[in-house]
Amino acid sequence: MNPFIMRHWRGAGALFATLLWLGGCSTLAAPPTATPAQRDSLAAFALEGRFSLHHDDKNYSGRLSWRHDGANNELLLASPFGQGMAQITTSDSGARLTTSDGKVYVASNSEMLTRQVLGYPLPLAQLTDWVRGRGAAGLAELDGQGRPLRLRHEDWRIDYEYDSSEAQALPSRLFAERADGLTLRLRIDEWSSLP
Repeated sequence: MNPFIMRHWRGAGALFATLLWLGGCSTLAAPPTATPAQRDSLAAFALEGRFSLHHDDKNYSGRLSWRHDGANNELLLASPFGQGMAQITTSDSGARLTTSDGKVYVASNSEMLTRQVLGYPLPLAQLTDWVRGRGAAGLAELDGQGRPLRLRHEDWRIDYEYDSSEAQALPSRLFAERADGLTLRLRIDEWSSLP
C-alpha cells in the first residue's frame, strides 16, 4: 500500500483512538453473545460501528469494535475496508495505544495519553456515558420517550438519533461537536450487553 495512505490511516487511528478513550479493556477475539441491551441498565457492553472524525482540515473514517467492562476497555479501529489501524486498551493501571506499524504510546490515564498523542487532553472518560446516552443531570434535552436528544458537557454538544421507538433503546447515531470545531460522528450498528 502507498506509504502516504498508510501514514494517513495510522494518524487517523491514533487521533480517533485517543478520542474514544476510557478506562481499560477486555479482548475482541470472539464476538459477544447477543443480549438485548437496555439503556438505563447497560453496564458492560460491546458495540460495532463506524466513525468519522473532522479536526482542522483533516477527515478520517473507519470501523470500530469496542468492549467496555468497568474500568477496562478495548477499542479496535480499522479502515473502511477492514484493515487494522490501531488498538487502544485502558484499565486502572493505565492507557496504551498500539498502531498498525507497531508503535506504542503509554500513559497513566487516557487524558495524559491524548495530551501526548494529540497535544491536548480530551474528556474521554465521559465517552463511555455519552455513547450510552447518559450524562450529568439537568444537562440533557429529552424526547417524548425520555431518551436524550442532546447532551451538553463543558464545551461539548452531543446529539443523538435512535433506530427504535422503544423507550430504553440505545443510540444508533451520535454526533459530538466541540466549540473549537472538532466533530465526531458514530454510527452504531450493533449493541451487546456483556455478562
